[in-house]
Amino acid sequence: MSQPALPLSGRCRCGEIELRISARPILTMACHCGGCQRMSASAYSLSAAIPAAGFAVTRGEPVLGGLRNPDLRHFFCPSCMSWMFTRPPGVITRFLPEFVNVRATMLDDVSWFSPFVETWTRTRLPWVTTPAVHGYPEFPPVEDYAMLLAEFAKTPAAGQARETA
Repeated sequence: MSQPALPLSGRCRCGEIELRISARPILTMACHCGGCQRMSASAYSLSAAIPAAGFAVTRGEPVLGGLRNPDLRHFFCPSCMSWMFTRPPGVITRFLPEFVNVRATMLDDVSWFSPFVETWTRTRLPWVTTPAVHGYPEFPPVEDYAMLLAEFAKTPAAGQARETA
C-alpha cells in the first residue's frame, strides 16, 4: 500500500459522473456481504472511507439505486449504472467522522489501495482471500472502530500524501 496522490479523481464506466477526492481515506475495506456481491457482480466490493468534506461529485448527477434504505444510500451513474459510492448508515457515523464510502475501482489511480478491513467474512466465497489486516464475520463492533481508525492512520495510505496540482 502506497500513499495516494491528492487530489484523486474518478469516474463511472461511461464518464458521465466524475468524482474528486481531496482528503486521505480514514479506512479501506473489502465487503463480502451478499448485497455487495450482487451489486458489484463480484466476490466482494472494495471501498475507501473518505471524509465527507473531502469528497465531491464534480460532473453529473448520480442516482439512488441498490438497497433503498433511508440510512444506507447507494449512488449509481444513471447511464451506465456503475455503483460509485455509498452514504453509510447513521448508526456508524454517530461513532465515526462523517464519511462517504467510495468504490475504490471508480478511482483513476488505485495503485495505493489495499483493503485494511474485510467485513462479512461469514458469507465470503470459499476461494477468496484478501490482504486485509482485520476481518469480521459481519461488521466490526462499534467499539472496534476507534482502534481500526487509529491503526489505519499509521499506514502509508493514510499517511502524509503528496499533493499534486
